[in-house]
Amino acid sequence: MAQMTKTAGIILYPDFEELDAVGPYEVLGMLGKLDPEWRVVTVAGKAGPVRSLSGLNIVADHGFDDAPRLDVILVPGGLGSRKAMDDPRLVDYVRSAGQSATWVTSVCTGAMILHRAGFLAGRPATTHWAAVHELKALGDVDVKEGKRWVHDGNVITSAGVSAGIDMVLYFVSLLKDERTAASVQKMMEYYPQPPAFAGATT
Repeated sequence: MAQMTKTAGIILYPDFEELDAVGPYEVLGMLGKLDPEWRVVTVAGKAGPVRSLSGLNIVADHGFDDAPRLDVILVPGGLGSRKAMDDPRLVDYVRSAGQSATWVTSVCTGAMILHRAGFLAGRPATTHWAAVHELKALGDVDVKEGKRWVHDGNVITSAGVSAGIDMVLYFVSLLKDERTAASVQKMMEYYPQPPAFAGATT
């Protein structure tokens, strides 16, 4: 009997951080090439172009009203997350899609949208280092500073950009196994070796 397709959905909204979405999309898309059981889609208020913080337009495959059931939901961050977390239609969709999903994840300040949707109450979580104080101010969340990602139950949050890629590679090891995650990493040739800059801090 053929396996049913499992769907990971990345949520887009105006002024999202493009690499928070595209990095995980690459990982999950590569997983789909290795295992056709998985596919990744993008979801926004309505299907069509959504402009990122840096001006890159990414086309959402689905609107909230016609999106498929998601097995995995991923919410990226970006400066637009502050406005998005006060958008009742977006928050309601994240809440509804997340409640029926097996996994709920975020990158960067996407954690604040997850919090507003009710997924971080009483949980440990992380976000971009510059937004830790904002997440703490929302209350009822145990913010873990300096963590690349935090896994609690079926919720995984990560810090910014590159941490999102790391988190989703870890996530693939949970969805499948470490060997598959390593294969995805190799296919992406994701072995970061950034230049060292004098006076840089981590």
